[in-house]
Amino acid sequence: MSTNQVNQLPSETESASVFRISPLIRITLLCLYVTLTLPLPFLAQVTAAPIPSGILWLGMVIGLVALYAALCERVILDEQQIQVTYPRWVPRFFRKGWSLPWTDVKDLKMRTTGQGGLVYYFLSKSGQAYLLPMRVVGFAQMVRQVQAKTGIDTTDIRPLSQPWMYLILLGFTLLLFLVDAWTILTAMSLGKLT
Repeated sequence: MSTNQVNQLPSETESASVFRISPLIRITLLCLYVTLTLPLPFLAQVTAAPIPSGILWLGMVIGLVALYAALCERVILDEQQIQVTYPRWVPRFFRKGWSLPWTDVKDLKMRTTGQGGLVYYFLSKSGQAYLLPMRVVGFAQMVRQVQAKTGIDTTDIRPLSQPWMYLILLGFTLLLFLVDAWTILTAMSLGKLT
């Protein structure tokens, strides 16, 4: 399959549903990344770390762009297939996406994660496995459409995590922002920052 096929949205005349990662999840994960990395260049400069703060800033920006790219995933369901795609600016070697025709779906299998959660994989007739995206807005609607297209019972399929989990994580992330502010201000008050 070509890159254009994976990244191309269906035409307006074609009946398709597009599901994106939840904004709550995107905001929470982006904020968490920033809070975990923001103090590093300041602390590196104050402590005279062997890695220059400029390299840390560059690495942080690259990491933020990579995280944002991963969070731009979208799931497209149309009459012929299910697709997981990314915007054209996301390099194919980083996140290439996939598509699976409805006629090739053999089953939907559950697997347990290392943390005790449940994830689901589409199994194709050729034996390949495709991860069912579970952090999208409208997940219940998406699995109903999967059931309608494949005939596989999806009534017991639930999202991997509930919105309240991300709200709690976002709350702790905002508290961590306060700690970051205190850390950066303390580092600046030492007078060693330029």
